[in-house]
Formats: sequence, C-alpha cells, structure tokens
Amino acid sequence: MERITAYLLALIVAVLVACCAIVYYFGWLLLIKIILGIAFLIVTVVFAVLFVITIYARSKYSVLTLLGLITSLYALYQCYIWKNPIHIVYIIVAYVLALVVGLWYISEPDLSLIERFRSARSLERSGRFRAAARKYEKREEYYKAADCYIKAGMLESAAWCYEKAGAYGRSAEIYEKLAREKNESYYWKEAYEFYKKSGNLRKACECLERYAKDEPWFWEDVAKLWEEVGDEGRAREAWMKALDYYIKEAEGEGVFWEDVAKVYERLGDEKAEEAWMKFVEYCEREAEKDPSWWKHVAEAYEKLGMTEKAEEARKKYEESRR
Repeated sequence: MERITAYLLALIVAVLVACCAIVYYFGWLLLIKIILGIAFLIVTVVFAVLFVITIYARSKYSVLTLLGLITSLYALYQCYIWKNPIHIVYIIVAYVLALVVGLWYISEPDLSLIERFRSARSLERSGRFRAAARKYEKREEYYKAADCYIKAGMLESAAWCYEKAGAYGRSAEIYEKLAREKNESYYWKEAYEFYKKSGNLRKACECLERYAKDEPWFWEDVAKLWEEVGDEGRAREAWMKALDYYIKEAEGEGVFWEDVAKVYERLGDEKAEEAWMKFVEYCEREAEKDPSWWKHVAEAYEKLGMTEKAEEARKKYEESRR
C-alpha cells in the first residue's frame, strides 16, 4: 500500500511539473487545450462504447448516445484546431444541462412529463393515484402515499409506506390481506413480523402459525410466541407440531435428536431421556471423525445426569484442542 501511495504521489508531482512546464514555455492556452482535449477524448470513447451497446440492445437511447458522440467528436476537433472555441463552451453547457435533466428524470422515472409538473394533490384528484403516491412518498407524506397506493392497487408499496411511517399494524394488515389473496406464505411471514413490531402478539402468532404450515421449522418459534402471549393450549399444540417435525428430521439427520430432546423436556415428557441418548450416540459417531464433537457428547451426558461420562468426554475434547 505504501508503494502504491508513493507511485501515486510521484505521478501527481510529474503531472504538476509537466503542467508548469507547458505554462512556462507555451502559456496557459496550450494547457487548457490539452486538458480539454484529454477530457473530450475520454467522453468520446465513453459515448462510442455506449452507442455500440445501445445499438446492440436496440435501445431508444441510441439516438442520445449518437448525439453525444457527434458533439464530443466535434469538441475534440475544435480542441485541436481552436477555430471556434466558443463552440466548446456551448457543448460543455449542453452537457451540464443534459446531466441536470437526466438527474431530474431519474429522480421520478415512473412519471410522465405532464405528471412531473403537477402537484400530488391535483394528481390524486384526477385519479392518477400511482403518480400522486410517488409524489407524496418523495415528500415523505407516507400516510397519503399509502392511501394512494392502495387506490392504485399497489398494496406492497402501500405497506412499505406504512412501515416508513411507523404504522406497523397497518403494514401487517396489508401483508395479511396479500397472503390470503395470493396464497403465498412469504406474506404471512411479513405480516407476523409487522404485527410483532406493532405489539399485537396474538395476531403475530396467528400469522406465524399460518407460515409454519408451509415452513414447519418455525413451529418452535410459534410455540414460544404463544407462551409469550400466555396461551398455553395453543403453545402446546405448536410444540407438538414442532416435535413431529424434529422427529422426522432426526430420522434422516441425527443432529436433530437434540431438538427432539429439548421439546420433550418443554412438554415434560419422559421420552426426553431416550432422545438425549440417541443424540449422544450420534455425537459419538461424529466425534470419531471430528474430535470437536466430544464437547456435544459431554453436554448431552450432563443433561442425562451422567457426570462421569460427561467428564470423560470433556477430557477427550480438551485433549483434541492441544
């Protein structure tokens, strides 16, 4: 890094020395010509590349890139002959104006030219709800933007605006509606998160429960949330579903016996001991390949109250780390 910095400093010094030499021997005018020439050469290359790309893509912007290419070539030519330098100034001004207009266009790309000059209120009154929503959103009037998005049928955008406004409950309601209409589990997850943010834990539970039907590894989260709400009956139902899921997974991948054991413990079921033993067996097999698993063996034996075996496994783990 220090070498690169040194090279950069040397390059800067060399450029400054060259500039000073040009000014000293030939005057400021030649330096200006060289700087402008290099600048327009770069611009010409950029426009040439963009023109080729837009032509290949059959883009409507190929005309604009062609205009840019022609003007930059002309400016480059004028830098060489220096016959009409005022034309170079005109081209620079045109580029600046084009940049300003481009940035203005990009700021509201979805709006037509007429919509850009109308107020959000007038757009709303005329029924152009999408455009009005964009205007309100830009002004950070998120409630009005959300209302317009809803009228425009853009519910996800409305939910986003309510989120920005801190109205998490209303965002959740929209996602719940989308989940029912589109039958997509993703929206149940979103509804759950926003209901939880709004403090409506019961509704959050209901939405997460719907999500867990498609993504069963969330049943444990559902159970814990119902416990937080205080509904022990619904929590137990969710724990049982989580248990079913973990048992199925454990049959294919033994590491899930730990989850099975923990759920049995939450349910106060004596089968927890049997599950811990299966987890121990799995960990011991893994420890033969990877000694770091002895740590899990020790923890499982501790759960079973088998302190001697736990200590023995812990020693093996510590020895493997030396």
